[in-house]
Amino acid sequence: MKSTRSTTSTGSATSTGSTGGAVRGARERARSEITAAIKDEARRQLAAEGAAKLSLRAVARELGMVSSALYRYFPSRDELLTALIVDAYDAVGAAAERALAEAGTPARTAPVARWTAVCTAVRAWALAHPHEYALIYGSPVPGYVAPKATVEPASRVGLALITVARDAHRGPGVALPPLAAELRQEAERIARDVAPDLPPELVVALVAAWSQVFGLISFEVFGQFNRVVEDRDAFFTHSVSRLARESGLVLAPPR
Repeated sequence: MKSTRSTTSTGSATSTGSTGGAVRGARERARSEITAAIKDEARRQLAAEGAAKLSLRAVARELGMVSSALYRYFPSRDELLTALIVDAYDAVGAAAERALAEAGTPARTAPVARWTAVCTAVRAWALAHPHEYALIYGSPVPGYVAPKATVEPASRVGLALITVARDAHRGPGVALPPLAAELRQEAERIARDVAPDLPPELVVALVAAWSQVFGLISFEVFGQFNRVVEDRDAFFTHSVSRLARESGLVLAPPR
């Protein structure tokens, strides 16, 4: 009898545990779905009104939720903005990393071609998601201060470009760009912070090129090339390839 009671109790506990796990799983799925719906609606508001006018109350109203219910998911507008910003950085970062992986290994693909593949993928993402691009690379949102949680996602594109330079530098060698003497100290500081394993000359050139790549993309996304550049695919490819070469991502000739 004692053995029977033990078996029954164990079976009951197992059943209860399974039921509890199923309930938790259902709740987690429901929370994930609602969170996704909130962010989707917020993105629609970004497209229609801009980040500065994003409103939790308006999001809740469009979703048929009371504001107090939405606050359980995002306690403030800033937390919702942060979630959207992290998602955007992760999305463009994933596009850059995927392009780098598909471009081929350093042994088979030239550094300039790998650099251009990454830049082209970032541009394609930006053109397909202009409002999300504007959120992370456009004008700052008044009153919003990005938390540390955005730093790592924001670095993904830059790290992909640094990977191209690092792979090139580990190969036969790259032709380092010149560095003005008055910039040496600052270049060394930047290199320590960004890529301490790379020469300061290369790091400074990469940072400058990185900013110019996003300048090209921003000009296109925000309409600054209208009536100026017509064949924008060719113009972009030419421009980012030139930036790569000027940054030293050209294999040095053998001696």
